[in-house]
Amino acid sequence: MAEAHSSEWAFVLAATARVAADLDLAEDCVQDAYAKALVHWREQGVPRRPGAWLTTVATRRALELRRRADVAQRKLPLLVPEPAEDSVEVFPDDRLRLVFTCCHPALAQEAQIALTLRLVCGLSSAEIAKAFLVKEATMQARITRAKHKISRSGIAYRIPRLADLPERIDAVLDVVHLVYTAGHTAADGAELTRPDLARRGLDLARMVRLLLPDSGEAAALLALLLLTQARQAARVDDAGQLVLMEDQDRSVWDRSLIDEGLALIHEALGWPAGRFGLMAAIAAVHAEAERWEDTDWSEILGLYDLLLARWPSPVVALNRVVALSYVEGPSAGLEALRSLADDPALATYPYLASTRAELLRRTGRWDEAAAAYEEALAFTSNAVEAEFLTRRLRRGA
Repeated sequence: MAEAHSSEWAFVLAATARVAADLDLAEDCVQDAYAKALVHWREQGVPRRPGAWLTTVATRRALELRRRADVAQRKLPLLVPEPAEDSVEVFPDDRLRLVFTCCHPALAQEAQIALTLRLVCGLSSAEIAKAFLVKEATMQARITRAKHKISRSGIAYRIPRLADLPERIDAVLDVVHLVYTAGHTAADGAELTRPDLARRGLDLARMVRLLLPDSGEAAALLALLLLTQARQAARVDDAGQLVLMEDQDRSVWDRSLIDEGLALIHEALGWPAGRFGLMAAIAAVHAEAERWEDTDWSEILGLYDLLLARWPSPVVALNRVVALSYVEGPSAGLEALRSLADDPALATYPYLASTRAELLRRTGRWDEAAAAYEEALAFTSNAVEAEFLTRRLRRGA
């Protein structure tokens, strides 16, 4: 059931939304179908095509409810394309179609992204909140307000025409990046990654690239994800323990993904470089270093300076601190970290404390490092990352 949820959710919701003509109704019907599957599949076994089974149950329920309550007269318009131009065939996949549909420009961009992650990717409010560095209640309210605005304002919530895509691309790229990020490192659970989400993010990135071949940022995002995914096999050892990049066996990095990503970067990087172009360039510096010692940290620091100017995010500022520590030393990193200590967005962000711990360890200030590792542990829900922090603590005891 868990596998069916992770792999089929977006397909089932996209199909049901067309029938339901209402996003809330579609989501309710899909959830009801999964609930029925829990009972039915336990008794009769998982069907050969679980996605088709779920879609049939969900769409039948949606049709039943529409007939009963005359849902077609509600304010939210049908999720169908306007017949006059640019039919849905421009979209290579139902999931991508629904991503562009949810990223409606009448909504605030953060609301677009949150709503899409909830509906299309099936992420929980807690998972989305962690991605945005906000409280779960805040994220739930944001998603609810977005749905209410759609209904209250009578927003024409149709599958967009080809001409409408450029105004939605920024939010769509953010969604795809966050989907992959949620899979690259799971917010919680026993495994370091969620391969289903990572694959979905990569698939969506490839489809956006096909849909908008002239978008440099779409090419850059795909390059970033490919270069990041190339390191996946080296991130844990045979015992399932986390391996930092400096200790990874680079011979197991996926060279075909690296070559594909590097080729895309040369194609994508214009000037001024966009956010994803700069992030991809940073990933490329790591990918091109044959050994950890060969990493060009001065170039990475310069790229982070440009990225921070383009996208002033506290997470980018934190990553810049790490690069600075390898250019000017860990003490310089600790000094730069002071300015981030009181940022409310990072108050419960485990990587702030773990970064501080690593910098203190590198300067030999073990007692302070141990306290920082313990703080990071308190905010870490991923078991593999928590085990790594525990090993760091034991090593210095």
